[in-house]
Amino acid sequence: MILAESPRRQRVTKLVNWGHWFALANIIIAIVIASIFVFSSPMPGTGVGTVYLLANWFGHIGFMTFFGFVIFILPLCYLVNNQRVIKLSASIIAAVGLALLAFDALLFNRTGFHISFHAADLLRSEAQSTMAIESWQQWSFLLLLFVVWLGFQLVLANAIWKRVERFTRYKVGIPVTTFFVSCFVTSHAIHVWADARLYQPIIKQDNMFPLSYPATAKTTMSRYGLLDLAAYEERKQLQFNPDIHNITYPAEPVYCSIETNRNLTVVVQTDNEQTVNVGEIASANLFQVANYYSTASTIEGLMVSTLFGVPEIYQDALSQKRPVLLALPLGSGMPVSIHSDDALPLPQLSGYQQPITNNHQGLHIAFMQSADIASYVKSTLARNHDIIVATGFGSEDGKGVLYSTLKLDAKLASTEDLAPTILSALGCNAPTTYYSTGQNLLSPNRAWLVSTSGERIVVFHDNKRTDVLSNGSYEISDMATGKRSKDPLNVDLLSQAIKHLSRFSTQN
Repeated sequence: MILAESPRRQRVTKLVNWGHWFALANIIIAIVIASIFVFSSPMPGTGVGTVYLLANWFGHIGFMTFFGFVIFILPLCYLVNNQRVIKLSASIIAAVGLALLAFDALLFNRTGFHISFHAADLLRSEAQSTMAIESWQQWSFLLLLFVVWLGFQLVLANAIWKRVERFTRYKVGIPVTTFFVSCFVTSHAIHVWADARLYQPIIKQDNMFPLSYPATAKTTMSRYGLLDLAAYEERKQLQFNPDIHNITYPAEPVYCSIETNRNLTVVVQTDNEQTVNVGEIASANLFQVANYYSTASTIEGLMVSTLFGVPEIYQDALSQKRPVLLALPLGSGMPVSIHSDDALPLPQLSGYQQPITNNHQGLHIAFMQSADIASYVKSTLARNHDIIVATGFGSEDGKGVLYSTLKLDAKLASTEDLAPTILSALGCNAPTTYYSTGQNLLSPNRAWLVSTSGERIVVFHDNKRTDVLSNGSYEISDMATGKRSKDPLNVDLLSQAIKHLSRFSTQN
């Protein structure tokens, strides 16, 4: 004897089918909203990084949305008899959930943070500033916008309910489930591999989506000899993110007096031709730093490092900032100018650019090729200016020589040291850590220096050069010979150097 399904069982079956289709529709909407996270972040730049991005995007957002359906909506299908109450409740839950996702996406786009207890202070300050700006009409508009969004969810819920029998004929459950489960599993599997290798194009995506906790499996892999846990922890300690977007520059307000009657000219070589022997031009009156390194990979990076006193990785983040090196003397009444045949890397610097023939008193910073340096230095010395001449840009290892009429007291120097040295020579005694990663070469206090070349960190110490890639891998070479060194890695120094390098980044 065949027993027909009871009316209650039929109603529950229809509600569950409706719930699955309603969840699928909202998964698609959530994926579209989550595109804000994707386009607010730098692209991976590699094939496997892009595959992970897509798999994580669809897998994580799909899982998160469906999990919300299972927790909040599915139980209602079994516990509540009134289908109108279920549709209303599900619409409210979906509207609130997706509104929170959209708010989180906009917050991430603006600040790089997600809604969390760690970001509570930021959210509070954002809310206070917003409430101070927004009028009651705008708040009313936002409320109306949510009501419209809730109305859309109600229309969607009713439309699916009326067509649920028709939708049930389409056997899409298995293909859709397989797709999202495959994306979810694939993303976590790829992340396990990337985490073991500290593969930066994938690791840097860890904070892209809310409530994302990618799998690592380090302990399991090390147990079976697939991962050297000690080496992994060492590399992770040296890992850094070269994509710096949010910074605080200067780190603290810089207040100091400037001796406006001083005249100082700084010349920075911009080509890789044979270095001019400035010593012959100025006889024996120049101090020299033989181990001077200009590690910037581009002319723009060289200019940023010189003017701001920070490595070139900060270039994009400084697009709205003024260098302390220029702002302080100018604010004190000292004439300041930049001489360069090339366009200055940041638009806010264009007002400082002057022709090389401008021989005013005060501070001059000239970026020029080696063939033009000798005559310019001669004319500058004839006008009784102190000079600093930095060479070495574009050479194979970035090594050059630093010449100056100032009493330089350093055995090791880099481009980032120029800004604090110049300001100190002009009488400024503010802490260099407020505005630079370099040090004052008139009274240095560090025996090591750290800079960047492209996306690698370069640390110089004890006649050794250590190049650290963004994923934590490294290479040690001898500064004198350039040959690879077998000396052990100084992890503590490198960790300290990376923290020092990242001092202006709010992401660290």
